[in-house]
Amino acid sequence: MLKVKNYSKSYNNHTIVAVDNLEIPEGIHWVKGINGSGKSTFFRSIAGIIPFDGEILWNNLDIRKDAVTYRMQVNMSEADPLYPDYLSGYDLLNFIAEAKKAETSQLQQIAEVLGVDVYWKSAIGTYSSGMLKKISLLSAFLGKPSLIMLDEPLITIDDRSVQIVYELVKEYAEQQGVSFLLSSHQDFRFEQLAIKNMYLVQNQTITQL
Repeated sequence: MLKVKNYSKSYNNHTIVAVDNLEIPEGIHWVKGINGSGKSTFFRSIAGIIPFDGEILWNNLDIRKDAVTYRMQVNMSEADPLYPDYLSGYDLLNFIAEAKKAETSQLQQIAEVLGVDVYWKSAIGTYSSGMLKKISLLSAFLGKPSLIMLDEPLITIDDRSVQIVYELVKEYAEQQGVSFLLSSHQDFRFEQLAIKNMYLVQNQTITQL
């Protein structure tokens, strides 16, 4: 279970998102909200990418007190990933795979499924937005996470890749018990994913629908 207490994130004294108390159970959840509502800020806080005020715990692991163990359990794919142009996707993903203690076969298998292996040895600076997005999506599945956050996973990728993402989410949820937070302003195909709860990011806070 994800527990968020007295959470707030501000920039230049302007509150982006604030949550007094929120508990999200295991399962697949959809976090809705218009662009700029604070979805990405919230996700990046949970992933430990940006600092914040308050407490965040995943399965009783505190993001600050259990920093390393927590981050091995929680993975994220960003909506608009930014990576050094001179790196190749291959080098980047191998670095992440090693950090997440992923098996080599896992990286190769998902790369082939997503079609990333066709171009991943080229410099990231040569990638289209869709190619870059698939590198980010692949990175979120590496290792043995128990929570994966996919921020706007369906933007910039083709229909075939969208279907593959649905299948990966379903496979990891059903076969490995992985929980998901899926952030999007688009509609998901509910018949393909067992969405447990929906949450709305609006007016600088988060509420369950």
